[in-house]
Amino acid sequence: MSTTPDNAVRAYLADHRDAFLADLVQWLRIPSVSADPGRTEDVRRSADWLAAKLAETGFPVAEVWETEGLPAVFAEWPSGDPTAPTVLVYGHHDVQPAAREDGWHTDPFEPVTVGGRLYARGAADDKGQVFFHTLGVRAHLAATGRTAPAVNLKLLIEGEEESGSPNLPALVTARADRLACDAVIVSDTGMWAEDTPTVCTGMRGLTDCQIDLYGPDQDIHSGSFGGAVPNPATEAARLAAALHDADRRVAIPGFYDGVIELTDRERELFAELPFDEDRWLATAHSHATLGERGTTTLERIWARPAAEVNGIGGGYQGPGSKTIVPAAAQLKLSFRLVAGQDAEAVQQAVRDWVADRLPAGIRHEITFWGATRPCLTPLDHPALQSVTRAMGRAFETEIRYTREGGSGPAADLQDVLGVPVLFLGISVPSDGWHAPNEKVELDLLMKGVEATAYLWGDLADAWRPS
Repeated sequence: MSTTPDNAVRAYLADHRDAFLADLVQWLRIPSVSADPGRTEDVRRSADWLAAKLAETGFPVAEVWETEGLPAVFAEWPSGDPTAPTVLVYGHHDVQPAAREDGWHTDPFEPVTVGGRLYARGAADDKGQVFFHTLGVRAHLAATGRTAPAVNLKLLIEGEEESGSPNLPALVTARADRLACDAVIVSDTGMWAEDTPTVCTGMRGLTDCQIDLYGPDQDIHSGSFGGAVPNPATEAARLAAALHDADRRVAIPGFYDGVIELTDRERELFAELPFDEDRWLATAHSHATLGERGTTTLERIWARPAAEVNGIGGGYQGPGSKTIVPAAAQLKLSFRLVAGQDAEAVQQAVRDWVADRLPAGIRHEITFWGATRPCLTPLDHPALQSVTRAMGRAFETEIRYTREGGSGPAADLQDVLGVPVLFLGISVPSDGWHAPNEKVELDLLMKGVEATAYLWGDLADAWRPS
């Protein structure tokens, strides 16, 4: 579909690979750990570095945007074609904490290349995958002879993703006019495996809470009063036990309202992936699979909602015996949501469920810690097909589809901007996100560069949104 010539793109990348990697190494040396207050200035230094590099790349607009917390970077490069699609690339420049004593073989902020792998905090998550867009757009221009991208290209690279993106919704809302686009490309994701390149089509959402239960005004003697007054620890256990029915479906009334079910085609695509359950269990450090009856493991973690007990406690936890009825207990729950579910409706369903199940004499409080919305892109969306074609050209093989079981800020962009979210990432499970010795496979990184070089022309040729 795209008129961007493959040979010209590959020749350009071969000529500029070393300089691109040298720049990336320079950026990776900045310890932009958003969770560490002592690294605040490093996060700002990272934002300034990226804005300067984007301007050097050719973006006529490259700005550091302040938030209530740490800064984001915005860049824009108009195509000059009033009918061209407008695409916003999202990623983040902050990273997880890392220290040599965590188990790193080398200094996590002194990048090292060994055997075609670049080791450093942020190499894959997410500086490497953000930075490949700089070389990709230059290769696109060089191969086509254009002086501006074939699409109106925007970037939003936030500085707090590893801290939960607390200020992203407010930033996107306040800057919605500058961020207006026809689609969002998220380059903060991965592929199934090196030999099985894939495109992610959706992510689950999340809402989680703590339920505090109170019974007697103080711990009381279980001989004098046990069996005659309600016990908050017992009620916490009863709630946890009642969370699922015999088929392992979530038993909260209304929980499944609005769920968009998998199509037969989507099930077929999941089944085509080379899934090794024993290997997956080893990765999960678990010994058996268990979940909603009638669904596969991949369907459960990618396309079905779920409820988990994250913690339960109350009463005496020390050595030996202390025969009491405790005064209080706690239950922590999390709910993974899929497309069609409304987080606020789920929260209200949980509140109603808890209130209906507790006996008189047990007071309770429920605290929710916000919500991340689910997102899903239809398989037939023209922008998704462009991403698939671009990846297919870069990898020279068929591209399959996955989803992500976890949650991220992509849905905030989808909801505020009212556009589809697509995912283009090249990281593989062995890259070790958030773990010691995080790395990126350099050949895969360059495939990401190549895919973006094809993508902008393909989108402009195949999709003219109204």
